[in-house]
Amino acid sequence: MKYSMKLNNEPFNSIKAGTKTIEMRLNDEKRQLLKEKDLIKFTNRDTSETILVEVVKLHKYPSFAELYKHFDKVLLGYDKDEIASPKDMEKYYSKEEQEQYGVVGIEIKVIEQER
Repeated sequence: MKYSMKLNNEPFNSIKAGTKTIEMRLNDEKRQLLKEKDLIKFTNRDTSETILVEVVKLHKYPSFAELYKHFDKVLLGYDKDEIASPKDMEKYYSKEEQEQYGVVGIEIKVIEQER
């Protein structure tokens, strides 16, 4: 299956550079359909550039706090010198949404970069 998702410029470029290999999302109805080997076309919200990735593994947790405990912050899209906080995800997903659906770390690998 092939899915489409939008990304802000910074995480998009981190995936493109190969440093971010875990995309964090709410495990809502759309993400619950994802399976290993599925393809995701990410579109950069700023530039409309796209990148095609394959889902390597799905890591499901009850909260972003729990997800953050299991991965190096660089894999999640942070720079080495940045402070990684699960609270950063609250600007995208409320605590109530996280409690309702849980969260998923989508482990990915880049298949091709497009323009």
